[in-house]
Amino acid sequence: MSAGTSNLVNVGQVTGVFGVKGWIKIRSHTEPAANLFDYSPWWLKTAHGVKAFEIDEHRAHGKGFVAHIKDVDDRDLAAQYTNCVIAVEREQLPPLEEGEFYWHQLQDMTVVSRFEGGESRLGTVKKLIETGANDVLVVAPDADSIDERERLIPYVPDQFVTHIDRATSTIEVDWDPAF
Repeated sequence: MSAGTSNLVNVGQVTGVFGVKGWIKIRSHTEPAANLFDYSPWWLKTAHGVKAFEIDEHRAHGKGFVAHIKDVDDRDLAAQYTNCVIAVEREQLPPLEEGEFYWHQLQDMTVVSRFEGGESRLGTVKKLIETGANDVLVVAPDADSIDERERLIPYVPDQFVTHIDRATSTIEVDWDPAF
């Protein structure tokens, strides 16, 4: 079976090796974090392409997890996967409630400010970051944005994020363009 990379969603990263028997350290990007292990196979994005892997054991460790890739029983073999992105097939993700979005659905959307009745194109969502209090949209300028500034906009629906239109790939925000 082969997965086209456009069908894959990044859900974590291999951050290092653990022990001498082929275990790897994992940082999950799922919520809750342990949901990462509900998906199989994992597709690791390596320097040599995208490869499917099966995890046969895992456990919590520190702020992340450690896991064992099936048939990888050597530290040096496991080390080649350090810093590889972990992806899963989009169809494996559970459906969301109305008004909920996965991060990957928000990336590359156009961000338009409708602050105090005016309309300004701020740029496009390059990524989201988790801060603890709330997620933050990292909005980078593009060819049509009002200036060349990167903006960090709190992802707070009904306060700063007022509307998301997947059909037009647009996020409307109530955000002062001067910030």
